[in-house]
Amino acid sequence: MAGVLIVALTFGIHLIRASNAGAPDFATAIISSSSQEKLVEIPSGANGIQIARILTAAGVVKSSAAFFGVAVADTRSTSIAPGTHRLTIGISSRQALAQLLDSKRMPNLLNIFEGEWNSEIFSDLKGRGFSQQEIDSALGKVTLPAGYKSLEGMLFPAQYNFAKESTLPQIFQAMVDRFVTESKAAKLNVGLKGLSPQDLLIIASIIQAEGDTKDFPKISRVIRNRLAISMPLQLDSTVHYVKKTRGQVFLSTQATLTDSKYNTYKHYGLPPGPIGNPGRAAIDGAMAPAVGDWLFFITVSPGDTRFTKSNEEFLQWKSLYEKNLRAGAFEVKK
Repeated sequence: MAGVLIVALTFGIHLIRASNAGAPDFATAIISSSSQEKLVEIPSGANGIQIARILTAAGVVKSSAAFFGVAVADTRSTSIAPGTHRLTIGISSRQALAQLLDSKRMPNLLNIFEGEWNSEIFSDLKGRGFSQQEIDSALGKVTLPAGYKSLEGMLFPAQYNFAKESTLPQIFQAMVDRFVTESKAAKLNVGLKGLSPQDLLIIASIIQAEGDTKDFPKISRVIRNRLAISMPLQLDSTVHYVKKTRGQVFLSTQATLTDSKYNTYKHYGLPPGPIGNPGRAAIDGAMAPAVGDWLFFITVSPGDTRFTKSNEEFLQWKSLYEKNLRAGAFEVKK
């Protein structure tokens, strides 16, 4: 993969740190808006001494030996990401390391958030200068792992810093490859009794959209319990996905009549595909549901999600939710 990585770089700690003692270094600089900066490319797979030489050649630090000595002594240096970094010229090695670790200084940084839809990721990429035609062409070149049917759900949420020579197919493939790594670690790719890897990915995406991390295993169980008795899932998140209504808490009666197989109010069973890109916690929740007989859950106020088997109790909580909704409890504080 050409420069689309989120893994740490290695720094060859076996080299003797003391040999770099006293190496020439710039004094700590006073950095201001007028300080000269430069875009510096850190290649994929670069080791510590290679990075040190790149910084020296760019005029960021005074000597590779000085930077290498600082980096080896600081365990955070293993988290330096490959890709483009915006660095100040003529700074100390410690300042250079701090800038390399500052995500705000990575102009090509791409954050995929847990639960994001592919359409939202594509919009972000278009904002970075890629055309819809380029995106469509790249999607046709991505290799999906066996057992999965679509790219939705496979652009794994993480922070990516891609090199300037990276192509869109490489960017997408890096996200899918990260999904493959995480799904194998969670054994999602193996499946569970009665549920294929694709089914579990769909469940994970619903879990991600429906609640807080602490409630993921319980939400997973509610989904299982409803499927087991052929009860419709009736989940707002699947309709929000179809209607592309991000951030809305309330779902109108009209919306529940939406003509789509993703509408779990009208159609039984799981929707035909994932409704977003789940993170590892949601995947783990899909694989390991909590033990319980719950059939209903509702968030009555932010942070307060309640689970029950009783429809009567659920309706009582729904009234409380509606009261809190009218009172503005779900409004985002600015």
